Amino acid sequence: MSAIHEQAMNYVYQQVLQRLIGHFTREERTVLQLLIQRIIVSAGGMEQIGDYKVLIAHGGGVVSSYTLALLRAAQLTIAGRSPRTFQLRVATLRHAGMTQITLDTLNRGYGRLFFHDDSRVELLMVDNQEVHPFNHQRPASSMGRETSQRNMLMAGHLTSGDCRAILCSDTYLALGDFYQRVTTWHGGVHALVSGDSPRKQSQLLAWLKKSAQGAGVAIPSVRPPTLNGLFTRMSEWSEGYYRDMYGEHYVASSNPSNACHRHLAYIGIADLLEGAVPASSPLLTDFMAYATDPLDFHFSQPAYANPLLMAHLHGLQGECLRDLNYEEGVEGFIQHATRNSRRRELPERLLAEATTREGRACSNAYAQQFFGLDGTQLTCMLYSPFIHHGERLESYLRQCHPGMLVALPELHKVLQGKPSADMLQQWVTDTSGLPMALLQHLYRKRPEGQAVEVLAARRPDGQPCQLFGR
Repeated sequence: MSAIHEQAMNYVYQQVLQRLIGHFTREERTVLQLLIQRIIVSAGGMEQIGDYKVLIAHGGGVVSSYTLALLRAAQLTIAGRSPRTFQLRVATLRHAGMTQITLDTLNRGYGRLFFHDDSRVELLMVDNQEVHPFNHQRPASSMGRETSQRNMLMAGHLTSGDCRAILCSDTYLALGDFYQRVTTWHGGVHALVSGDSPRKQSQLLAWLKKSAQGAGVAIPSVRPPTLNGLFTRMSEWSEGYYRDMYGEHYVASSNPSNACHRHLAYIGIADLLEGAVPASSPLLTDFMAYATDPLDFHFSQPAYANPLLMAHLHGLQGECLRDLNYEEGVEGFIQHATRNSRRRELPERLLAEATTREGRACSNAYAQQFFGLDGTQLTCMLYSPFIHHGERLESYLRQCHPGMLVALPELHKVLQGKPSADMLQQWVTDTSGLPMALLQHLYRKRPEGQAVEVLAARRPDGQPCQLFGR
């Protein structure tokens, strides 16, 4: 870069900073100075700041978007005070339910922060356990979509149709692998910055631990002393969960980043954000042009991970398992969600439309588009008729496919792996969305316990424990 070009770019970055700071409130300016101070101290002083790289995991949520804007302001502020500033890595975990609206929102925010042409910023995306440069127009991995579909179906069958496990487990269980990859990729990073509260972090850890315990994974009583160790343990819990889920059909993934370890610092700023309302801050609404997609997954809301699809699953449950009609099942979910909508910022209008014929069609289309599942396969998953030697198979057929009752003995033979008609094998795979080998595996397994409760983990003194802090 020539001196003239570098001077021109520095001028542009200062203009970006001025526009950014212009949207800060007085309180946010104070938060910015405290964030700068924490980064400089973590780096070991201003003389080390130019070689210091920090990571933020950005999924498009309100808190991570708000934190990202603060980090950019900190980076450009330091650049205006000294010859060099810290490097920033922004990483996104692409999951099956991530919509194009969310990807466009991410890209728009990156453009507003002038990331794309700044060599001090890395924009990454992890899709199907592979790290790529961020590209909002990159098609989702077809293999990753198939894996998520299979994981969702298996989780649904093994938990007897628990909606939260169906929608959350696959994404949450991917986080250990995700953090390992993005913290070690191409030389790694020095610190992780997060605005998530200790309560949210402890909820995530509690979910992962309960999932692993349900799969028979031994949970050490001693917490890992390093952040790297915690991510490794999270990944091990995930591997144990899927190893139990798939049995002999489990295929371990390779994660070469496991061999690379650097002590990672944690820079938490949740305490600096107390009292702030990021969703209504001009920093997001005006400068970042932030917009949420109610169809996308919300990491912070396990009970309402995807409101429309969650309502749809409850409607199907009511219809096939609770002697209700579809609308009554949806209404039950909506009533519970509405009581919590102010705190959780749920899309009430979207939920209100969920009981209509158009809403059901929209839910079906969404499930088909993002997860490759039709209504028949979702209903089969919620009913879980194959587990424990097909103990629910007869009632499932009686309720959902009465014309197949005559073939009940032959269907048991199919699931036992005995010689059977190709037509019946095709019917059971089409109806479930799972290959025959996994259906026969489910037939031999017992159902898991009740839904994983998302409870905040507590320290002995009764205070919430911080997942990424020390």
